[in-house]
Amino acid sequence: MFSGGYTLKLLRIDLSAQSYKVEDIPETYYRALLGGRGVAAKYYYDEIGPDVTPFSAGNKLIFMNGPLTGAPVYSSTKFQLATKSPLTEHYVCSNSSGYFGPELRCAGFDGIIIEEKASTPVYITIRDSEIKFHDAAPIMGKTTAEVDEYIKTNHEISKGIMSIGIGGEKLVTYACIQVDGRSFGRGGGGAIMGDKNLKAIAVHGTGKIKLHNEAALKEFITANVKPCRDGKPNHTKFGTAQYTEVINNLGCYSVKNFQTAVLDNAETIYATEMVSKYKVGNGACYRCPVACGQVCEVKEGPFKGARSDPEYETIGAFGGQCCVLDFAAIIAANQACDDLGIDTMQAGTMIAFAMELFQRGLLKSENADGLDLSWGNGETVVSLLHKIANREGIGDFLAKSVYEISREHPEMTKYLMHVKGMAYAAYEPRGFYGMGLAYGTSARGACHNVGGWTIRDELTSGKFDRFAIKGKGKMVKDIQDTRGYVDCLGICTVVRSAMGFSDNPSGKVLEYVTGVDFTPELMEIGERVYSLERLIYQREGISRKDDYLPERTMTEKLPSGMAKDKVLTKEMYDTMLEEYYALRDWDANGNPTEKGIERLKLSALIK
Repeated sequence: MFSGGYTLKLLRIDLSAQSYKVEDIPETYYRALLGGRGVAAKYYYDEIGPDVTPFSAGNKLIFMNGPLTGAPVYSSTKFQLATKSPLTEHYVCSNSSGYFGPELRCAGFDGIIIEEKASTPVYITIRDSEIKFHDAAPIMGKTTAEVDEYIKTNHEISKGIMSIGIGGEKLVTYACIQVDGRSFGRGGGGAIMGDKNLKAIAVHGTGKIKLHNEAALKEFITANVKPCRDGKPNHTKFGTAQYTEVINNLGCYSVKNFQTAVLDNAETIYATEMVSKYKVGNGACYRCPVACGQVCEVKEGPFKGARSDPEYETIGAFGGQCCVLDFAAIIAANQACDDLGIDTMQAGTMIAFAMELFQRGLLKSENADGLDLSWGNGETVVSLLHKIANREGIGDFLAKSVYEISREHPEMTKYLMHVKGMAYAAYEPRGFYGMGLAYGTSARGACHNVGGWTIRDELTSGKFDRFAIKGKGKMVKDIQDTRGYVDCLGICTVVRSAMGFSDNPSGKVLEYVTGVDFTPELMEIGERVYSLERLIYQREGISRKDDYLPERTMTEKLPSGMAKDKVLTKEMYDTMLEEYYALRDWDANGNPTEKGIERLKLSALIK
């Protein structure tokens, strides 16, 4: 069926036996689900049952490339992870950039499944078909940067390295997996690696990706590279930090654990301030012509020497949520998270949660290792990150999942801003209602990516009234379905439109690579992936009750800004939710109906 793109080979690694085998991936999986997130979800559905717990030998790490991962197209850097999350306690999907996916493809594999547990810490190297297990004792307790350097020095693999920091080793529920400086950030995949005693995986491939029509693909990419690059000038100049000022001015920012949506005196953390005082260069992912990474360095003060590339969400987590107005502290916090291997978004929100508890007298300094948890204290934020990663003192409390905290301290539940265990992104849904529906229906908990980045449609393009209710179900569904198939491709969403990958897909790129014209089917594939994930959720006990937003969002009016006095009540939310369910052919409890399953041809995938 396919004359390019796919290798159709899966590497299955058993950590307990320190063995591996190579399996064929059925072409039918790719024909129905394209690759990446979709095929990872299929393997999850088949192999990780509802009774499997996150920290058990039965849980697995499922990494999958898309058909474009590593191909000679723009930003063909993405690969996907599916596992049972220690943070959400259910299925989670995550994606990362870096060189690992492309190197894996050049080594001859479309995916890796890691299963069982090693008896002692190990790391793995993959050189084409040569897979070796190594004693990880020399790199235990090391930062992710130190692990990468060790592997580069001892194995001459300079890129294509996944590793965890101390946060993963200590099973922080939102520990991430670092990949060549990027990360599988959300959902706690790093903790699963830590639980399995897997410190790192490095891959180097020397093969060439087969292409159906290399000449036509080269002609298209060459002709469109300049428009692709020139079409994103603000991404090159400011990165995603460009949105901080816009979102704050519109009264939709994440501030003080979502008590309000406007951060006063925020000019010091806007993108212009970042570029003028801290930026030292741009960072680019694999084959990226845009280079949206904003590499920043602190030149003076208590955080002198700190170096990282803060994005909008990280700035929102530490700047907005914790009210830190010192951009140097944000750079330092970002670097700490990368080195320690913890998710900036969840970490920032958990620290903001602690700061609100302190504000309300529910947490005292003496119970917080003597730290001053006042809003805006950047030094406290950085100190807490180290405590969280090492599970020391109050850090052990903040390293838990929100479900653990709720079970132990039910009086704190109302201050935990999450959906299905995952913290809100840095957008206030009372400021634009479609974002609330995106958070609630996301296939991995509150998320602006998998759930749907409604900012363009609701805030910047004027396409939708941000405070309208009707029509938001369709809007969110369309955005989610687009993201659903894009996550299967193996490319970054920043450049997707340059290749025709929009909510109205066009172009021949996939056909040039694979030999199959998927374009007319892409939106349906995205919808199929979303309903397959919902079937997983249904099996794991998720239903309508879990799609609701926190009490604060649904009962408290915003106190200031352009969205002052706005609230997203349960009645308003239900109107959007019911429209959304109907369009997806899900029933009143949010479960896919037989009609929907048949329409999307899912029966063969779930039998």
